[in-house]
Amino acid sequence: LRPLHQQPVWRRRKPGTRVMARSTQTGQAGRTGVGMWPWLAWAVLLMGADQITKTLILNHYQLGDSTFITSFFNIVRAHNTGAAFSFLAGGSGWQRWLFVAIGAIATVLIVWQLRKHPGEKMFCLSLSSILGGAIGNVVDRLQHGYVVDFLDFYWGSSHFPAFNVADMGITLGAILLIL
Repeated sequence: LRPLHQQPVWRRRKPGTRVMARSTQTGQAGRTGVGMWPWLAWAVLLMGADQITKTLILNHYQLGDSTFITSFFNIVRAHNTGAAFSFLAGGSGWQRWLFVAIGAIATVLIVWQLRKHPGEKMFCLSLSSILGGAIGNVVDRLQHGYVVDFLDFYWGSSHFPAFNVADMGITLGAILLIL
């Protein structure tokens, strides 16, 4: 057998001929009939829920305020200038722009993947959940310079780092991506 480029021109395939047909499930947007719009709608819904809850917290709580809900859960107002679990929170402010840039790059890459694979439901749900959460946190960083966290789970005196709806979306998306 000789490689295709060494075969005479008359033996090569015609340009429009495909060896394997494209799957309708993983084809381009428009071929599946649904496209990426439901996934973007989920991301917008998640981001909207995140921003509404953060606005409620900002309007009704001062920094450090806390409301006891159960023996393992409080509503609090916390500001996070870092990443997950306050990673890099001690920086001088440069991390704000780093995380905004990472969020912007992630948004472009995720929309590209949603456009490329609109029929892969689990994959698209995971990416759109990450997208909604990432945009929600980027909006906070641009508006306030920090992310508003308000869900505080604890056991005894050990507190899990406070988080928000955007963080739940990012976590859900990461778990679904692994599955």
